[in-house]
Amino acid sequence: MSAGSPDFVVVGIGADGWRGLGETARDELRTATAIYGATRQLDLLAESGEELTADLRPWRSPMSAHLAELVEQPGSHVVHVLASGDPMFHGVGASIVSRVGAERVRVYPAVSSMSLACARLGWDLASTRVVSTVRADPSEVLSEVTGGARVVVLSRDETTPASIARVLSQSGFGASTLTVLEQLGGPGEQIRRGTADAWPHPPGDPLNVVAVDCVGPARTRLPGRADDTYEHDGQITKSTIRALTVCALEPAGAQVLWDVGSGSGSVSIEWLRADDRGTAVAFERDPERADRLTRNAIRHGVGSRLSVRGPAPQALSDAPRPHAVFIGGGLDDEILTRAWEALRPSGRLVVNAVTVENQTLVARRHRDHGGTMRRLAIETAAPLGTMTTWRPALPIVQWVVVKPHVPNGPDTTIEDTGAAP
Repeated sequence: MSAGSPDFVVVGIGADGWRGLGETARDELRTATAIYGATRQLDLLAESGEELTADLRPWRSPMSAHLAELVEQPGSHVVHVLASGDPMFHGVGASIVSRVGAERVRVYPAVSSMSLACARLGWDLASTRVVSTVRADPSEVLSEVTGGARVVVLSRDETTPASIARVLSQSGFGASTLTVLEQLGGPGEQIRRGTADAWPHPPGDPLNVVAVDCVGPARTRLPGRADDTYEHDGQITKSTIRALTVCALEPAGAQVLWDVGSGSGSVSIEWLRADDRGTAVAFERDPERADRLTRNAIRHGVGSRLSVRGPAPQALSDAPRPHAVFIGGGLDDEILTRAWEALRPSGRLVVNAVTVENQTLVARRHRDHGGTMRRLAIETAAPLGTMTTWRPALPIVQWVVVKPHVPNGPDTTIEDTGAAP
């Protein structure tokens, strides 16, 4: 390849096929040696009547493995890839750029399915939220639904609309209107509507998106959801303390959280809901609690971004390195030491200690590392006979500390995507 030319060219194509492409994108495909894409996308080229000299190569299953192989060994020619709509919107273009860098990729976007759906419905694109279930469970829609919201769901296949309808009906959003838009922009475009609790349609075309006009309760992203929205056996960080804890962890961007001794998972779940770019790893020794935690994550729409591992400290060593750590259960000297060593520079550690022994341990670490230590005591009004009194919860000592960033220190040499030491 000549200096300055890209290694990869990604061309977005819509359901209207060749006729919907710009002339520059067409010229790229005319000069291609090999074009990779889904069978459906390659068929659009084959049906166009255009005489292309390229070898049309469908993705092998699993596509992710085939793409990884292609990116690692692109060969001597520019690699051309077809993508649905806008390749940088939940698409293969973004995957390739993340692996090889933007300077090696040229992208020709088509109109995204999100833009087409909003155009058909007359929805404001800027205020419409998007959820992808292409690789995630349909319950992910619950991360965005709230009364009055408009959400577009990128479907996996023809079964997704009915699955979305079922999830919404089971979560108090059964009166929401669902609009399924199939083959958007192509000659076979079709639009079907119904309510979630009475979805009337059989499976249709696998190429579809689902638009949800939400009717149901208001659901905030802010932490502090009611305790009864979680399954738990009593081992749960209560609502008020949870709100203070998630705020102390400061979720921001594509960060990794460790939730050690996670119990019901309420802290990590609300940390994930606060920012949809983050991921969390929960460490729980009790298999029954781990199963319950997984159900809670699915119920709150963050199941795809939370993984559950075994007990700390054993399961810490091969976990992705955290930007933030919360320790709410199973605290001891070894776990605290391992968590502090694994924490990235400028990362945040938050510890909630209930027992005198753990509070003593926290006080000693606070003396060594600094940070902020506070005692949280919450009282709730409750009946006392015919009158009302204050019922105190167990006081909690919370320690919040930011790990110092030492320029050229040992922490700065560890690969960001690597596991904990």
